[in-house]
Amino acid sequence: MRLDLRKRWEDGVLVGDGAMGTYMYKFGFPVGIAYEELNLLQPEVIGDVHRQYIDAGAELIETNSFSANYYKLSKFGLEAQVEEINRAAVRIARQAAGEDAYVAGAVGSIRGGRRVSVTDQELNQYYEQQIAVLLAEGVDALLFETFYDLSEMRLALGRARQLSDIPTICQFAVDQVGRTLDGYEISEAFAILQNEGADVLGFNCHSGPKGIMSVMSGLDGPLNVPLSVFPNAGLADYVDGEYVYGATPEYFGESARSFADLGVRLIGGCCGTTPEHIAATAQALKGYRAKPLQEGKPLPKPRESVVLSGSNSGPSTASGNAADTTSHQGLNSNPPITELVKERHTVIVELDPPRDLDIGKFMEGAAALKEAGVDALTLADNSLAVTRMSNMALGHLVQLQLGLRPLIHIACRDRNLIGTQSHMMGFDALGIDHVLAVTGDPARFGDLPGASSVYDTTSFEIIRMIKQLNEGVAFSGKPLKQKAKFVVGAAFNPNVKHLHKAVERLEKKIASGADYIMTQPVYDPELIVAIKKATAHLDIPIFIGIMPLASGKNAEYLHNEVPGIQLSDEVRKRMEGLQGPEGRAMGVEIAKELLDTAMEHFNGIYLMTPFMFYEMNVALTNYVYEKSKQMAGHLSRS
Repeated sequence: MRLDLRKRWEDGVLVGDGAMGTYMYKFGFPVGIAYEELNLLQPEVIGDVHRQYIDAGAELIETNSFSANYYKLSKFGLEAQVEEINRAAVRIARQAAGEDAYVAGAVGSIRGGRRVSVTDQELNQYYEQQIAVLLAEGVDALLFETFYDLSEMRLALGRARQLSDIPTICQFAVDQVGRTLDGYEISEAFAILQNEGADVLGFNCHSGPKGIMSVMSGLDGPLNVPLSVFPNAGLADYVDGEYVYGATPEYFGESARSFADLGVRLIGGCCGTTPEHIAATAQALKGYRAKPLQEGKPLPKPRESVVLSGSNSGPSTASGNAADTTSHQGLNSNPPITELVKERHTVIVELDPPRDLDIGKFMEGAAALKEAGVDALTLADNSLAVTRMSNMALGHLVQLQLGLRPLIHIACRDRNLIGTQSHMMGFDALGIDHVLAVTGDPARFGDLPGASSVYDTTSFEIIRMIKQLNEGVAFSGKPLKQKAKFVVGAAFNPNVKHLHKAVERLEKKIASGADYIMTQPVYDPELIVAIKKATAHLDIPIFIGIMPLASGKNAEYLHNEVPGIQLSDEVRKRMEGLQGPEGRAMGVEIAKELLDTAMEHFNGIYLMTPFMFYEMNVALTNYVYEKSKQMAGHLSRS
């Protein structure tokens, strides 16, 4: 009778199996088919592969179910056979294993490090469906493999832990830098997964033994948790119409002992490996005496903010590979707005870039706002998906010609990861260090509805990745020669039915690294008070958004057509029928009343300019500073 699997890897090193897909490719099965469907069509072929690995010395084999989830099978019209394919996968493996080997249910990443059109809710459904079948058929463990993002791994592991206490093995595919694609250092990702119930932590695919060894060497020696490695047989080369992997079985065997010395308790192979590679591994580990796990270094304790904030949380630790030098602090010598707002009322004014090539009106407005004393001029990134002049170019001109701090929006909609990092590097070179990360309205709602909405990242992820540049680490995880110094803001929409849910989302942005918050326009004094109460526990500044209304039609448009903006019935009634100077005057009056409440509860004020009527916000900026003086005088007299 086999030992309990947890006991087995405590006592020594377990040999895993090798590749399934690439091994079958060698025997004529083409790339691009659903290998998992062969569980139904040719079960004897799958069973024979399993037996070859067991005969080679494998003590744990994986079911042929890596891509047997609803999403992946739907590409082949097989989504209705998820349960049947997974059930067959376990039965074939179990029959081959008999009493000689353990059977691990293989569960692969669905996103695979790409931005695919599948939501977290769908991921939960797909993983639960597959895992439930694997468990029902009696696998000895679940092996989550080739995951690139910690967030997706946590979703899959979470489904497993809700369904069973079965042993779980969590394996990342990472490069030699040693970070997940969503920015976590491996040691921190491991700590989080261990805290959430993972039994074994490790790596597979992506690179050969050397690449994985480089990552493990960065962990500073053995850990006191069981580790697993399933490397590729090196990198694939395309030779004479075939994919060829260079790592020999002998090389694999030599690497096996080195892995075991670093605390690895499960060693197998991934792409390009064969029964010969596994036989060499088993031979190399024959008689190996593993050191007790408790002699290794413990994983770092997960920080509470990372663990509790959910799958969108992110790290804030600096990379040990990054240079210690920091970048210039930009052309602005003033303290960042996050410091200014702690001392006094601080005003940020939004002025939209023009939709044509004439920047005269924009620069005129920026100069007037500078004269009024605004602390920063914020420029949207093609707001409402309408094409406008580059906010980077205008921000640079505002900073260079007027000496006014630009605060630039960066939307997830318009750039892929390459373009986004390039954009941020450009900001750093220009000395623009204040940014606001936003999702961005879908392109189909703008003036070029046929344009693509990229959304390579979410607002949570882009905040985290920008802060990663501050650590001297590129989006790819590779070290940079110097560190950026971005002050990153996040958007907050309080105009919702359930404010507490919006605050929960805001907490995740703060956990991702946001330094300050800017709200959507608020038109209700009672809501301002409610925001203060709901966010009193947060320790970063909030800038309350106020946009003066320009006319009755403007009020109705904002209320009915612009996402994230709601006007009270009272405000709409006061603006009804007004236009021109009369409408703008009423808009300023309403805004002043909102400021009276906002300034009692918040130091941060965020004014938005409608239709380039910058004079309205010049008046409101003057009002803020005059009222601030009055409030200070009242406090000193009292």
